[in-house]
Amino acid sequence: MPTPEITPDEQSALATALLDALNPLATAVRARATGRPEHRMWDADPAEAALTVLATWKLVDTEVKRLTGIAAGTAGSYGANYEQLGAAWGITRQGARKKWPDAVPRPSSAPAPVTLELFDGEAELTQDPDTGHWAWTAQAADGSRGTPAPDAAPCTSREEAAAYAGAYLREFARP
Repeated sequence: MPTPEITPDEQSALATALLDALNPLATAVRARATGRPEHRMWDADPAEAALTVLATWKLVDTEVKRLTGIAAGTAGSYGANYEQLGAAWGITRQGARKKWPDAVPRPSSAPAPVTLELFDGEAELTQDPDTGHWAWTAQAADGSRGTPAPDAAPCTSREEAAAYAGAYLREFARP
């Protein structure tokens, strides 16, 4: 999934919405910090007022990080892996694993290999417990052994791996 782009109009609308959301929070933070009535709380040195706004953005940043973690965990609970999370965030798989270490549930162990017997040959399907990807190895009826090409995209489901293994067994079946 490529990182989404934002148009200038969307960026402007987002900035407006964020500033509209920030102002009441900044006002409340400033009122607590100064003890002044709301209508006078911004009567201060401009640097102090600007620092209050900056501190309030920090509060927003912390909340965005918390909500981002929840979104990553939700995606992981629905089957997204760290490679997909990283792609959505514009970082590597390793970066996503470091950023959200608990977002993708780790299976306690890989499922047992699945054996297929087709076209007088046999294939074994296995799942990598770290990535969730599936791989296959096959012994065709003509005696040839096959595995995915080194540059092949990983299989994301058992069914996909079975389809590739089945195609290999069919290709090298005895006539």
